[in-house]
Amino acid sequence: MPTNLQLILTPEQAAKKELLEKKAAEKLGVEFKRINHIRITRKSIDARTRPVRVNLALEVYLDKQMPMQATIEMPLQDVSNKQRVLVVGAGPAGLFAALKLIELGLKPVLIERGKDVRQRKLDIAQLNRNNGMNTESNYCFGEGGAGTFSDGKLYTRSKKKGNVQRIFEIFYYYGADERILYEAHPHIGSDRLPLVVENMRNDILKFGGEVHFDTKLTGLIIENERIKGCETADGRKIFADALILATGHSTHEVYEMLHEQDVELETKGFAMGVRVEHKQQLIDSIQYKSKDRGKYLPAATYSLVEQVDGRGVYSFCMCPGGHIVPAGTDDEGIVVNGMSASHRNSPYANSGIVVEIRPEDIPADFDKYGALKGLRFQQYVENLAYINNGGKGLVAPAQRLLDFVEGRLSVDLPECSYLPGVISSPLHFWLPDLIGSRLREGFKMFDRKMRGYLTNDALILGVESRSSSPIRIPRDAETMQHIRIKGLFPTGEGSGYSGGITSSAIDGGNAAIKVMEYLQEN
Repeated sequence: MPTNLQLILTPEQAAKKELLEKKAAEKLGVEFKRINHIRITRKSIDARTRPVRVNLALEVYLDKQMPMQATIEMPLQDVSNKQRVLVVGAGPAGLFAALKLIELGLKPVLIERGKDVRQRKLDIAQLNRNNGMNTESNYCFGEGGAGTFSDGKLYTRSKKKGNVQRIFEIFYYYGADERILYEAHPHIGSDRLPLVVENMRNDILKFGGEVHFDTKLTGLIIENERIKGCETADGRKIFADALILATGHSTHEVYEMLHEQDVELETKGFAMGVRVEHKQQLIDSIQYKSKDRGKYLPAATYSLVEQVDGRGVYSFCMCPGGHIVPAGTDDEGIVVNGMSASHRNSPYANSGIVVEIRPEDIPADFDKYGALKGLRFQQYVENLAYINNGGKGLVAPAQRLLDFVEGRLSVDLPECSYLPGVISSPLHFWLPDLIGSRLREGFKMFDRKMRGYLTNDALILGVESRSSSPIRIPRDAETMQHIRIKGLFPTGEGSGYSGGITSSAIDGGNAAIKVMEYLQEN
């Protein structure tokens, strides 16, 4: 049996195998040569101390003890001739639902409006060149969902909904780096996640599931308030007695379709704001209290939250060593998001800075849209960004950070990671006041926590509007089914009940279990 050990080390000691083994031997009071193997089970960085320290939890194997292999199994079975279940959307909720259905002996029929991940890369490359928007294949739509090209962050606070570690193990099984099993804030990286997603799809097909790309949901087939299947844009009808709706928070047409079919929806709180970009070296110096982080520390991150006029203002999807990307889904809105590759080696650090918006905050002009009023307000703000980009396609309206806070137009702009380009724009003027005024105060408060954060060398881009869904599809807490329509299982971010890759993956797996229970009872 291994010996469990906790160590607090310098970054260099934690990074170098020989130094790590020597410190472990010293702590255990044994000779260095007795260390046979060390496995890291938990790793975190403590930047509160000076110098910075790395906290490690270890399993240490002495003498001839052999390390136990971390056995991760996927208990999948052939479901080629089993009962069919429709899964709409190939994001984390849909993929994990499909895998869980196979494990439970049910056949997933997975449909996705976008393309497979390899073809999707080509359309994203055109986006980054400002060569137009493919409304069916972009940073939001396509195999893997919005998270595929947005860093693959796996950290979640939703630990009561299911086994978070099991989600990490499944990602590792399909090709993610082993570090996601022990790092405090794991991420896969936008360069590695596409392969992981492809491997998942290959197993779904291998074990008898179906995957249909370029297949857009246009309607539900409902009889006597029970799901019987769905209709697609190419005129097909696909029949099944259960449907997992995992379409993500950006499928506006799905919300429109549900509204037209009298499927209950409700407005929920969400958030909107901007994406801010600093030089990574500045963030490193603030967080690590050093001009140079050195070769053994990763690009520094931050997490900020304040209350301004009774609403939260907070950082979202912070991307150290990352890039800002165009994340819209239509031709008349500008949306930005952030991503990082696995090595996080870009010279820029970016983060969404968003303002909490509650249903009662939305201007009364939007009340006429009923449950869709949050969606309409979101679209309105995205269109404002489009109007203020000078008619230059995906070029984003931008402003120096201090200029935004002090209410003046930026006469020029610093270099930026956003490939389609930026144009100087008075975001302080055209952003709705319920967002802009709170952002300005929030940035001032952030600077008190991170001295130097509020600088004119930083840039804000508009708008960050897709951090969460403005709509919830109400479902029964016990069965996960829609509150009225039997056999309809709203799941993942688009349902309004989860947020982020990990919590959506958990939600998808839980939905699959509830589908099995429903089919057994019916």
